[in-house]
Parts: sequence; structure tokens; C-alpha cells
Amino acid sequence: MKIGVLGSGLMGKEAARDLVTSPGVKAVGLADIDLARAEAVCQQLDSDKLTAYQVDASDEVELANFMRQFDVIVNALFYSFNEIVAKTAIQVGVSSVDLGGHIGHITDKVLTFKDDAKASGVTIIPDLGVAPGMINILSGYGASQLDEVESIKLYVGGIPVQPKPPLEYNHVFSMEGLLDHYTDPSLIIRNGMKMEVPSLSEVETVYFDKFGPLEAFHTSGGTSTLSISYPNLKTLEYKTIRYRGHAEKFKLLVDLNLTRKDYEIDVNGVTVNPREVLLKVLDPIVELGEKDDAVLLRVIVSGLKAGETTTYEYEMTTFKDRKHQVTAMARATANTISVVAQMIASGQIDKRGVYPPEQIVPGDDYIKEMAKRGVNIIETVKSNKQPVIN
Repeated sequence: MKIGVLGSGLMGKEAARDLVTSPGVKAVGLADIDLARAEAVCQQLDSDKLTAYQVDASDEVELANFMRQFDVIVNALFYSFNEIVAKTAIQVGVSSVDLGGHIGHITDKVLTFKDDAKASGVTIIPDLGVAPGMINILSGYGASQLDEVESIKLYVGGIPVQPKPPLEYNHVFSMEGLLDHYTDPSLIIRNGMKMEVPSLSEVETVYFDKFGPLEAFHTSGGTSTLSISYPNLKTLEYKTIRYRGHAEKFKLLVDLNLTRKDYEIDVNGVTVNPREVLLKVLDPIVELGEKDDAVLLRVIVSGLKAGETTTYEYEMTTFKDRKHQVTAMARATANTISVVAQMIASGQIDKRGVYPPEQIVPGDDYIKEMAKRGVNIIETVKSNKQPVIN
């Protein structure tokens, strides 16, 4: 199989790293608007399977010429490119996967191409990161083992292993995106009703092995397409995991209008957006740098099975790969999108159209493939009978 990767940034590089070490992959193309950057990554990864390409993804002709050379495209570009990549994939008859983007309803737009993708004979799966992505796959796997799904609760966080004040946080993806997740309302289902609750609210204490007590709170975007895939849920919620006290600190910044995009003030005759100032101030404080990070994840899917209340719980703790200097978040994210791209290319996933991950990715095989890459997801089953650990 031949797989093309769009974008040679961190996620594109790590997806390419996994692809070139996978036996079934014969060739990998790594494309970037900056050819030198793509070539530098190819030199680092040092694989005969890997070739650098110069591609301007905003140019549909250039994009199409690159994409048609491969069986599947891994789109590791900024989410604003997801729509044009999906459209071009359909046009040239090549399947594609992306890392998601619920900001601006980008994923919703990609999902509207379902009929066109089916007619073109391609498979397109958006939202293949960690959250959304891994949590969707695991939610779908748990749901598939139940006769009736009633509740899905999701907990995810990327945190530093050694937290430092004042925020006990270092960012592992865009701070712009983080502020959006903290500022926009969170969609949940409670008592069977869809509703919105404020982000940073309903803080609860959670525990993971090797960590002391942590906190979890609502943030926007995390439930992604699950409310559409499972419209009859009684409960659906997504909470972000951080060290204790984090939500209270950021809630103050939100309450002070320091995170709003649509808010400006006059400072000595100069119009200033406080959010832009805050982002500049935060940058040196929250930069991860060489520090170790961890990704914590817990997916709890409950419902009825053979007349009994049954819960499937999936838990993961992943740390930085020090040997290759790959962050925990990059390991979990890039391996997820690489594994699913290979499932499509090999024919293991053979449905055509556009599908969210929970509807199409085989969860049992996904868990096995991630374990091969050192990302271990533990499944625990609990029912009215004795709990069983797999």
C-alpha cells in the first residue's frame, strides 16, 4: 500500500514515522508547501520508503496531482484544509483521513460529502486524533458490545508529568484552540436532553495510577459526532483532565473577558484585543519544550446487555517517547491516524462514504494495533455479576 501524508509538522512527521516502520506500507509521500522542511523530516526518519514533495494544499490542481499517486491520504494539515482535502479526495478517487476540526463546523461540512464519497468509491474518516478520535473509536467499540447504549462519559487530558506554577499546564497543541475549548459552551446530553453547559464548570476529582488527585471539567467540542451517532443516549459528557486548581484559574481569565475573540478595548488610543495579548503572555509560560508530558484517557460506556446493566470502560496512560523525543500527545494522535489509514488501505475497512470514527473503525483491532506501538488501552467490563478485566 502507498500512503501520502499532507503536512510535515509534528503530527505529519510522527504519522510518517509509523507508516515507514509498518511492514504493509510500501511507499510514503510527505508533502509540505516548504519542500526543505519535508526533506529535513525525510532525512531524520531515514527510510527508503519515504519521499518528500512540495505541495500547496490551497491549490486544488497541485493537491490533486499529489493525492492521486496514493491509496490513502493522511491529512495532518491545519483543520481549515479538511474540507478542500476531502473534496479533492472524492474528485481523484482516493480515500482520506484527517485529525478533525469542530471549530467552525469543519467536520460537519466533511460529513455532508457522504453520498459523493460513496459514489466515488472512497472512504473518508474525519476526527482521527485523540479527542475526537480515539475516544470515538472506543465509544463505538463499547456501544457495539451492548444491546442498548444509555451513557457515554469521556475524560481526556494532556498534562505535564512535572507540573510547574502558575498554571501546572504545558500545551501540547494550539493555545488558540485551547482557549476556544475553554470559552465556548459544551454540548452534553443529560436525562435524554441535549443541552449546553458552561465550559470549565462542574469540576470533579478523578484518579489515575501514578498521579495524585486530578480534576476534570466540561470543555467544548469533545463530544464531537457522538450525539448524532447515538441520539437516544440518556447521558453524554466530555471532560478535560488537569491538575487541581486549573479550571478556577482559567475561569477567572474567561470571566475577565481575556479569552474572547470578539472583544476589544482602547489603550492609549490603540485598539487591543486582550485575547491576543494573553496568548503572547502565556506562550513562554506554557511552552512544553523538552519536558515530559502524559496523555490520560478514560471512556465509560454503559447500557443493557442480555437484560443486565453493563459498563465497558477503556483507560489509557501514555508517556513521552524519550528515545525519539516524541510527546505523548503526538504518539497517541499520530499512531491513531496512521493505524486507521492502514486499515483503509489494506481493505480491512471497506465501507465507502464519509463516516465518523465510532461508526466504522473496528475497536478491537485498533486496540491491538495501538498496543504494538506502546500505546496500551485497557478494557474493563463490569456488570451485575463480577467485573471481568481483559
